[in-house]
Amino acid sequence: MKFKRILLKLSGEALQGDQQYGIDPERLLDYAKEVKAALDEKIQVAIVIGGGNFFRGLQGTTGGIDRVQGDYMGMLATVINSMALQDAFSRLEIRSKVLSGLAIDPVCEHMSSAKAIEYLDKGFVVIIAGGTGNPYFTTDSASALRALEIKADAILKGTRVDGVYSSDPEKNPKAVKYDSLSFDEAYEKGLKIMDLTAFTLCRENHLPILVFNINVKGNLGKIIRGEKIGTIVQ
Repeated sequence: MKFKRILLKLSGEALQGDQQYGIDPERLLDYAKEVKAALDEKIQVAIVIGGGNFFRGLQGTTGGIDRVQGDYMGMLATVINSMALQDAFSRLEIRSKVLSGLAIDPVCEHMSSAKAIEYLDKGFVVIIAGGTGNPYFTTDSASALRALEIKADAILKGTRVDGVYSSDPEKNPKAVKYDSLSFDEAYEKGLKIMDLTAFTLCRENHLPILVFNINVKGNLGKIIRGEKIGTIVQ
């Protein structure tokens, strides 16, 4: 599958590295280098990062925090991660912009599809923070929404496993890996690739999802060059 423009989805927990909390600077720089490999192939890259390494809205509700307040706190956590990634890009002399579903001057500009596409066309990496800007939506849903807004060719979901399996491969050593799936197959098998809102958005708009291990150095570049890495759902 050939790409011109992709949306890379990263979890906040991925930025922890081997830590229990926060951001591992080395892991952050590794991810920035992975993105650079895509840029070297003249691919436009937008990124959505979760905030689970700092705060999750749903987790907050178990501690008595109101769901709406908790979701906004989670959105702010994604802004922190996005700013950290922007700093990593600057160390590699890569131009990037942080746009946000929440208006936060002077930290980042407010997200709009026209602005994001303009920056992508100029060669910037666009990091889209703040989720959808609304409570009750996950960063998976934000990824699907933003990918459609910028007319991305696919969502590349970077995880710590090398694709989609019949069950959790970290718990079941006999789990079977799929190289490709249709949206209908994934739904019928009950495979948790993204949350249902995000999955439905992708399914209805024919937006492919490629799940791969972002922690294997060089994987993103290999995908861009057409090598069969991970699992494609389309």
